[in-house]
Amino acid sequence: MSALDGRYAPSPSGPLHLGNLRTALLAWLFARSRSARFVLRIEDLDPQRSRAEYEQRAIEDLHTLGLDWDPSSAGAAAALLHQSTRGERYREAFERLRAAGRVYPCWCTREEVRLASEAPHADQQSGAYPGTCRHLSSDERAARERSGRANAWRLDARGEIATFCDALHGERAGAVDDFVLWRGDGVPAYNLAVVVDDADQEIGEVVRGDDLLETTPRQILLGQLLGFATPRYAHVPLVLGGDGKRLAKRHGAVSLPEVLAAGAAVEQVIGWMAASAGLVATGSRLGASELLARFDPARLTRSPTVLDERALRSI
Repeated sequence: MSALDGRYAPSPSGPLHLGNLRTALLAWLFARSRSARFVLRIEDLDPQRSRAEYEQRAIEDLHTLGLDWDPSSAGAAAALLHQSTRGERYREAFERLRAAGRVYPCWCTREEVRLASEAPHADQQSGAYPGTCRHLSSDERAARERSGRANAWRLDARGEIATFCDALHGERAGAVDDFVLWRGDGVPAYNLAVVVDDADQEIGEVVRGDDLLETTPRQILLGQLLGFATPRYAHVPLVLGGDGKRLAKRHGAVSLPEVLAAGAAVEQVIGWMAASAGLVATGSRLGASELLARFDPARLTRSPTVLDERALRSI
């Protein structure tokens, strides 16, 4: 494993927008600027939302930008790793945690968790699990088992603190709550899958959106419990819509094919991505390989970018 090997891991639940693709470009730049491996992983755990056509479109968009990637892992025949094919590997990791006494069943609904975390005397961060089912007596647990409601499985985090140094945000620390490892519908949860995948693909540096910054302590602790090396992290700013919320389809024609169909050249799109990230001057036109030769991570902005109708017209 190289300390610099990177990845991009889209979910094929819809078309990628320019914010997703800017993060992909930055992840590629981080790895390739150091001559490291870069892999593409398809996070298709959710069978209800994942679509083959969205995966194919994502691949086409990345190729259009001039991005390339390596085989999914050393000696792998397939270029891409799909989470949907790795259930046995996730189950193996889960059983290791269960054997170590670090998991417990949970019957709480999302609404129950929300209400508990918002209670007047709740002592955990908003949205964090309050440990309700961890404290059940044997009789209470038996009653829930008889109810017929499917249970999820949570990590018994024991309030441990995980620390890390982010390339953009500096030293960070966070208490880890008892997050879900295995969902009630039988699907492994994102945090378990991503930690196992990053370890198996020997990812040394994770570059992703800063909306995931606060969940990083969960993944660090989980990796430590499984005996995995902790990767480095670089959480890059998001692209927001004109309403200040995360960019999405509701904000208009924000996909790469739509912007190109409106008359923009690929070099203009890459120039906008690079300029909005603080890497080049506004109005630059350049290809991915040209940007790679000039990439300096120290110049990256720490502030989000707003892509509204005016900004779209300027691309």
